[in-house]
Amino acid sequence: MLFVTQASYSQSGVKGLVNKPEDRLAAIQQMVETAGGKIVGLYMTTGEADVLLITEFEDDETAVALGMVAAASGSVSDLKTVRAWTTAEFKSVAEKASGLAGSYRPPGS
Repeated sequence: MLFVTQASYSQSGVKGLVNKPEDRLAAIQQMVETAGGKIVGLYMTTGEADVLLITEFEDDETAVALGMVAAASGSVSDLKTVRAWTTAEFKSVAEKASGLAGSYRPPGS
């Protein structure tokens, strides 16, 4: 399963990078691989988030747990992790939705 994580550095995270500039790939890769995952891409971004991390894990729980570890460190904030599907995978999601469409009753109906 693919996951996309966005995060912003907190004040302490920025202070750490300014005091000791470093490429964070090795540190993040070690954590991801220890959890049994793989980094597909890691990017520094501008705008709403500072970091964009794309990972692959066997399950949702591991991806979310790693986000919790990073957030607990205090170095990142506004951390969001979402599942990403390929277009082929999402077709099966849409097919499932199509089969369930008649089972939902909107409020007030």
